[in-house]
Amino acid sequence: MKKTARILATVAFAAAASLAQAQAWPSRPVKLVVPFSPGGFTDVVARILGQKLTESLGQPVIIENKPGAGSTIGSDYVAKSKPDGYTLVMVSTTQVSSPWLYKSMPYDVFKDFTPIMKLVEGPYVLVANPKLPVKSVAELLALAKAQPGKLDYASSGNGSAQHLVGAMFATMGGVNINHVPYKGSGQAMQDIVGGQVQLGFVGMPNALPYIPSGRLRALAVTTRKRSPDLPDVPTMDEAGIKGYDATIWLGLLGPAGLPRDIVTRLNSEITKALSSAETRKLILAAGVEVSTSSPEEFAALLRSEYDKWGKVVKETGATIN
Repeated sequence: MKKTARILATVAFAAAASLAQAQAWPSRPVKLVVPFSPGGFTDVVARILGQKLTESLGQPVIIENKPGAGSTIGSDYVAKSKPDGYTLVMVSTTQVSSPWLYKSMPYDVFKDFTPIMKLVEGPYVLVANPKLPVKSVAELLALAKAQPGKLDYASSGNGSAQHLVGAMFATMGGVNINHVPYKGSGQAMQDIVGGQVQLGFVGMPNALPYIPSGRLRALAVTTRKRSPDLPDVPTMDEAGIKGYDATIWLGLLGPAGLPRDIVTRLNSEITKALSSAETRKLILAAGVEVSTSSPEEFAALLRSEYDKWGKVVKETGATIN
């Protein structure tokens, strides 16, 4: 009886300690690392989420931009942080495509992180500067085939999702177009709008301000279904690149070993924040839709996207210049 009582007391103590930890967290500001430049798609969503989490957690959620090297600088910072819930990273496709592009990685994309949840998803938009004499994907392909190596597309950087989406388009469309990397999607957008670069595969938040005015021409969206923001713009599959499908998604990771109770609380608080009508409206205005998941579902997505973009890198020969 005494032995049983001791075991029960130990279990009760562990449960109480775990509950106390969950209730105590967070007791100070939480840092949310964005591994891209300010003003880009990921940064916009991070700041919306950061504001809502600040309200629900009762502690400031500070956005810290750590761009560079295909998002690996920011992700590496978080991978090497203490797994206490105070340092998180918002990741995109580059989290799982970078291992295929870089000869060496400072971390393991699976072993060194704790999946928390998927947050949002949406399409990229293939946009053209109106000076380029094309009004459809078919016309673009014809022009690119007539002038191989003469057309350029901008991206937010070497190894970025925009880079790979463009490389996949070139391969599936059978054309030779040049990749022009920038240090962030904001700089890339400036030059597409300005006409220094003719094309870009950009996030909806960056594209929408310029399409209605005619400063950019939307040729197609990259997802299987049309975007409610651009209902008259065909999908890439509809436009003639059969089987083309590329989705913007963002998710949240912590360092490996992040306690389950903190993961559970973050997932719960974020799900509630993103389910409110006000937040959904803000997210839609940013050009994407709320699309949350459990930690396990997000882990499965990371694995499937890793396989998908690995295949794209191999087939396209995409490299880090």
